[in-house]
Amino acid sequence: MQTKEAEQNKRRCRFCAAPLKHIFADLGTSPLANSYLRHDQLLHPESFYPLVAYICASCFLVQLEELKKPTEIFSDYAYFSSFSDSWLEHAKQFSNEAAKHFALSEKSLVVEIGSNDGYLLKNFKEAGLAVLGIEPAANVAKVAVDKGIATLVRFFSATLAEELAKEGKKADLIIANNVLAHIPQTNDLMAGLKKLLKPEGTISIETPHLLALIEGNQFDTIYHEHYSYFSLTTLDKIFKAHQLKIYALEKLPTHGGSLRLFVGHSDHFEGTVSDLVKQVLEEEERKGFQKISFYESYDSRVRQVKRRILKGLIELKEVGNSIAAYGAPAKGNTLLNYCGIGNDFVDYTVDRN
Repeated sequence: MQTKEAEQNKRRCRFCAAPLKHIFADLGTSPLANSYLRHDQLLHPESFYPLVAYICASCFLVQLEELKKPTEIFSDYAYFSSFSDSWLEHAKQFSNEAAKHFALSEKSLVVEIGSNDGYLLKNFKEAGLAVLGIEPAANVAKVAVDKGIATLVRFFSATLAEELAKEGKKADLIIANNVLAHIPQTNDLMAGLKKLLKPEGTISIETPHLLALIEGNQFDTIYHEHYSYFSLTTLDKIFKAHQLKIYALEKLPTHGGSLRLFVGHSDHFEGTVSDLVKQVLEEEERKGFQKISFYESYDSRVRQVKRRILKGLIELKEVGNSIAAYGAPAKGNTLLNYCGIGNDFVDYTVDRN
């Protein structure tokens, strides 16, 4: 039998390779969040996997173990971005602003990693720009291709970036919206971004902010397809290790609170850092983001939230109320499984996707 210490030494940070010895949040066991069952599967066994987030005491990256590989999660995917009207508007607004801000022209190439069904790249294409989507889910990519969006059905990697660079397909703008967390090979991802980006180009990244997750008790955003959870403190370390620089950012309300990062080659953006980047880094330091004790207290807060949720549901049911859920996102499955909520509490749920 392996000792606890031996198991911890085997479990290592995906960025800096330090042993993972500290638990951020233990959410028990759960099936894969987007593996929805058909009616004829309900009487058969379902696979459950540990859902435990660890915190690295060296680089402070919050992360799950890679219990299921991306090929097992993302090759056929349940989420289509275009089903959300608000997300389509969000994408259109960004596309319009980015085309002007980065002075993109018909000679520019815009590449999106995790391009889904073409929800965003269609805006750049309509503006006359060359676009390329990289999307591993064949069922989702087909929708983009049917819209006329050039799409590679591949997982993004440093190898793929090298292939594209040799073909002369270096990007003026790389977009990676809500995709960093989906790629467990963090260092390979960064190497790929660096290879694919033109010397003066920019990478625009949207990612949920760990600060918002912690302060809003958003533990339901933790599920198996999100391998990592990022603070700006940790992202700054990761990009610097690959000679990339976060030179500006915006705060977004999406996904409970996100950051939009603007990243470029360090040598091109030397000496260029916006005040907001400095302010968020200082805020995280003040709040304890570089102290392991700050993260270890989160698990007990999650348990308190669980008890309050169940108490509220029990009280509602005991006086004869019916309960409906509006929206059936992946994060809903974390909530239901961690809290043990079934159809004894929730009568039905509604979702347009």
